[in-house]
Amino acid sequence: MIKRTLYFGNPAYLSMKMKQMVVRMPQKDDDDLPSGEDIIKTVPIEDLGVIILDNKQITITQGLLEALLENNCAVITCDSKRMPVGLMLPLSGNTIQNERFRSQIDSSLPLRKQLWQQTIEAKIRNQAAVLKHVTGEEHKNMLKWSESVRSGDTDNMEARAAVYYWKTIFPDNPYFVREHDADGPNGLLNYGYAILRAIVARALVGSGLMPTLGIHHHNRYNAYCLADDIMEPYRPYVDKLVTEILDEDATGELNVKSKVRLLNIPVIEVIINGRRSPLMIAVSQTTSSLVKCFKGEGRKLLYPTML
Repeated sequence: MIKRTLYFGNPAYLSMKMKQMVVRMPQKDDDDLPSGEDIIKTVPIEDLGVIILDNKQITITQGLLEALLENNCAVITCDSKRMPVGLMLPLSGNTIQNERFRSQIDSSLPLRKQLWQQTIEAKIRNQAAVLKHVTGEEHKNMLKWSESVRSGDTDNMEARAAVYYWKTIFPDNPYFVREHDADGPNGLLNYGYAILRAIVARALVGSGLMPTLGIHHHNRYNAYCLADDIMEPYRPYVDKLVTEILDEDATGELNVKSKVRLLNIPVIEVIINGRRSPLMIAVSQTTSSLVKCFKGEGRKLLYPTML
């Protein structure tokens, strides 16, 4: 079942009643309601996968937070610049979590290096597909680099591909530099990646894994190293969506319209294991395959192929 992603950018009071999230919002001047009445809507909590809170005048009750986390819903909060700054996930998302934590912790270094090799191969292949979509041409150098990735990516093919990729992906912006705090499309990319990160972290918790303990990323201050690892082959789907947004609005402004487009990330259609699937479902298949790798029941991570 596809879980819903909800975005709240206006003042609202969020509470719970009868396993429903109750959304109470002040009416606007153009709303067709009696004067003084609030707008009230309800959503089944079990239908929710990601919630984004993007207004300082949002109030959310403890009871609703508890219910959302019990249903493995990721809650994203935004800062004063309206960019995602926090992510809340349940501490326990699987009945045999301790067993899976143990297999994750005990995984060997050679296995983690092989998993990282597969991750970077899939990422570069999908980046090549994005460039083909944008330019209408095959980029054989990217495909060659994806085939040249070795265990642990010791030759750093990821970085080599990234330099070429970011110079090529925006033909109308040849001086684009991919930096977190830079202007241009970077804001769109950052916002999209934050949503993707929440989707991946949620799936990892649901599979009983520890998002903090990565197979490659190991920043001591990063609580989501494993999420940052597993999301790598999915990033190109965000990149492609951003190029489509720029085709419609060359300014690349992160506004309500572009945010609405980015909220479609969970339902982007991908191909995984030979079948079409929404991205959110595909991520769960990826994390389930990772569990099998940690338990010694498999050696291959299931990653999506760009359409």
